[in-house]
Amino acid sequence: QVQLRESGGGLVQAGGSLRLSCAASGSIFSRYIMGWYRQAPGKQRELVALIFNGGPTTDADSKKGRFTISRDNAKNTVYLQMNSLNPEDTAVYYCYARLGSLEYWGQGTQVTVSS
Repeated sequence: QVQLRESGGGLVQAGGSLRLSCAASGSIFSRYIMGWYRQAPGKQRELVALIFNGGPTTDADSKKGRFTISRDNAKNTVYLQMNSLNPEDTAVYYCYARLGSLEYWGQGTQVTVSS
């Protein structure tokens, strides 16, 4: 069982930046594929970015160049640096972990971008 706890959300003006953090429990964090998804009101949950064990990342095209995912295996933490935010980025952001067929989700953190 893995527990994920997000932090770092909040209200920011358009053009601003935020860094989300997700702390994970457990001793085998480095083996997990980690990621971030988001869900805006009335929309389906969508992928933001994934990061493999020390390997390459996958970013949805619309967020390339603005969002950067990273991980610190020593701290059991994954980050999402978000720059040049716009109101369309307003959503609940969820931390995600996967190991084989096992998937885990955090409770989510609200990000609101004002125009």
